[in-house]
Amino acid sequence: MSRSKGADLLPVDTMIFDFYCNERLKMRRLLLLALTVMITVAGGFALPAFAQDQQKIPVLIDELPVAFDVQPVIQNGRTLVPFRVIAEALNVKVTWDGTTQTISATDGKISIRLQIGNKTAYRNENPITLDVPPQILNGRTLIPLRFFSEAFGCQVAWDNSFNGVRITSPPKEMAVIGFYALGDSKTSSWTNLFGKPYPETAKGNTDVIGELALGWYSLDKEGNLLTRSRTGWQRPDGWEKVLKAANKYNLKTEMVVHVTDGDGTISSLLKDEASMTRAVNSIMEEAVLYQGVNLDFEGLGYRDDGEQLKAVKDGFNKFVRLLAEQVRTANLTLTLTLHAPNSAYQGYDYKALGELADRIIIMAYDYGSTPEPVTLVKQAVETAKALVPPEKLLLGISAPTETAESILTKVGIAKRYGLDGIAIWRLGLVTGEMWDALRTNVIPRR
Repeated sequence: MSRSKGADLLPVDTMIFDFYCNERLKMRRLLLLALTVMITVAGGFALPAFAQDQQKIPVLIDELPVAFDVQPVIQNGRTLVPFRVIAEALNVKVTWDGTTQTISATDGKISIRLQIGNKTAYRNENPITLDVPPQILNGRTLIPLRFFSEAFGCQVAWDNSFNGVRITSPPKEMAVIGFYALGDSKTSSWTNLFGKPYPETAKGNTDVIGELALGWYSLDKEGNLLTRSRTGWQRPDGWEKVLKAANKYNLKTEMVVHVTDGDGTISSLLKDEASMTRAVNSIMEEAVLYQGVNLDFEGLGYRDDGEQLKAVKDGFNKFVRLLAEQVRTANLTLTLTLHAPNSAYQGYDYKALGELADRIIIMAYDYGSTPEPVTLVKQAVETAKALVPPEKLLLGISAPTETAESILTKVGIAKRYGLDGIAIWRLGLVTGEMWDALRTNVIPRR
């Protein structure tokens, strides 16, 4: 007797029929999933086995995380990462030739070349065999992380503590400025730098510093230059010995003019043109003893807003413009030491000041926690960099609120954003461990 499908079935027949239908449904779903994967994978290639079920692999460069749009993967024990992201983090210029599927990269001294699917790479035209070739995944070109990093002088290590990769970039030549007071037996900065009690000298830590910002001067409301200020800044009796020692160890020097606006000194000065002119003239009379002038006017714009804030900015811009003209005529450099753009002091027009000065030190510290929070320091640098060319910017680092480990992260920020260098505040508070850490990561420009 014939039966219609699904009708008048016996109990056993019903079980067999249900099993058959379920299995067919499962097969259809599996086929649809496989087809979807094959269509959506970049370039039409099936997803490589090594890329399945991959967990995130964190990569740190100088203790700073690298953000990837396509996550690194591991194949045959080798970590592969998107080449453009890692290159930008190391300040390496890269190009992609889609016709030959070739990656080229250079930092100006070293050049490398890799090709998709090819285990032979080239470093300065010398062939090197790779364990794993570059490949394309999800529309991104992935390259062997260790080869690429070590080719540009980095140290690379796998860290089991967080199942990720730590990369230390090579020492970079940059401006390294040490602040500030030197010159007598009562201050710790002399011994901290020269390694001997005042007035003796030795090489000490002079190999880590390229310049000295000497905090010996201030101004009053009338624009008179002071060698002893109410905030404790003063030119020591032995100041000539400092200049002699600096010359002996090939250290450039700047005269720092430090003024705070707690009592309205700067505000009063900037409102009177005769006082500003007097201040510029008195600074220039003393500046001939140094290679540059460092203007450190602190506290501007703390309680100001609207038109008052604009007036403060305009007044400071005008003073800097007057000083810059004289400094340039004397063939000296002008450095501005400014509160960070994300600080409470908003009286600094970074864009205008960046056009007037030779360089700006960003005081990216005193945020209220120690070590200084990386997110806020990076924010300060990114904001400043959007207004001032990075080659004009230096990152101010506060030794009292850092450790030997965290100071390297701050140096790493200066490296990653292509800044001109760093400025250490202050000599006398830099620990031996910090000196050693800096020694392995910076080459002071002289």
